Amino acid sequence: MIAGAGQAGFQTAASLRQDGFAGRIVMVGDEPGLPYQRPPLSKAYLMGKTTAEALTFRPEKFFVDNRIEIVAQTRVTAIDRTNKRVALSSGETLDYDHLVLALGAHNRALPIRGAALEGVFGLRTLADADAIGAMLADAHEVVVAGAGFIGLEFGAVASALGKSVHVLELADRTMARAISPAMSQLFAAAHASWGVNIDFGQGLAALAGERGRVCAVETTDGRKRPADVVVVGIGVLPNAAIAAEAGLDIDNGIKVDAELLTSDPTISAIGDCASFPSPYTGSHIRLESVQNAADQGRAVAARLMGRAAPYGAVPWFWSDQRDLKLQIAGLSIGADTTIVVGNRDERRLSVLCFRGDKLLAVESVNRGADHVAARKMFARGTPPLTPAEASRPDFDLKAWEAATR
Repeated sequence: MIAGAGQAGFQTAASLRQDGFAGRIVMVGDEPGLPYQRPPLSKAYLMGKTTAEALTFRPEKFFVDNRIEIVAQTRVTAIDRTNKRVALSSGETLDYDHLVLALGAHNRALPIRGAALEGVFGLRTLADADAIGAMLADAHEVVVAGAGFIGLEFGAVASALGKSVHVLELADRTMARAISPAMSQLFAAAHASWGVNIDFGQGLAALAGERGRVCAVETTDGRKRPADVVVVGIGVLPNAAIAAEAGLDIDNGIKVDAELLTSDPTISAIGDCASFPSPYTGSHIRLESVQNAADQGRAVAARLMGRAAPYGAVPWFWSDQRDLKLQIAGLSIGADTTIVVGNRDERRLSVLCFRGDKLLAVESVNRGADHVAARKMFARGTPPLTPAEASRPDFDLKAWEAATR
């Protein structure tokens, strides 16, 4: 049984069938309809470039043909580990031989006055995107809380639609948790050129409304500005409550071992809700990415089919913001040196992030070949590239990867 119908849950079910599993598969999800992709919600879907139907991982026929049962608009509310049974919000129960927790994460709440006003949104589900799109059409003033991936992706869309966009960010640079200062500077400059105002060192202190709908925001330094729509992207928290209540180990998510098993050998945890030992950091981490969710789903399916192996997939991420395609391979946690290659003026560059002489990550904008080369390098092990070599005027990452293959 799979608790969760997002990327991780879907991939587990699909991989089990692909690998020849013949038993019953039940996937429980709290949203209506078929499982769907989330990344386009803040980009192509809001721009009207794709449809809800196109977002689904597979058409209904796929689930019917592969005997994957979907229990929609329902969530798991409790785990009875002794009897290997889960309780559902519908009042029903389901038994399991092996339980996969693919519970995802939820948006951090905005703990300020006015947070419940109409026109204040998180952006995580199809319903969120539909509601935002409906109000965005007539909006003029848009405020975004948080200059992370979601906030900036939405800000890029809103500015492209002709809205006045004001982003509030408590940190001193864009996407500070995910990218290097050099890359942050590029994205801050790009958004400024698109007319997006990013106010660093500021957050939301309060929201004001008229007739139940947001009309203005107050920043943490006391300034006020109009707002027709407010989108909050201040991070997420793992959905780990039912695992904790069941007595499973918790550590910034549901703690699992190298094979993605929880402290109960009949329960796995994967995706945004799982904290796993990373060979790239030497510690437990939790990653919020499509790559991680999909690869962990494949890994659990392989283990259940008798092909157990430590999880060590190369982490990679992406973000599309107007004409900028950011792609990251590796994890830059602990980096102390960065080397920039490419053309800053044309916004086609890569940032190589090192700790000492060890390459940790490669961040690329509009240099897809560099990203592909970096993923190949990390897949082979720690690349023997040094900052001195990467600093050469004629250095080419794609050529270097091919030469050292």
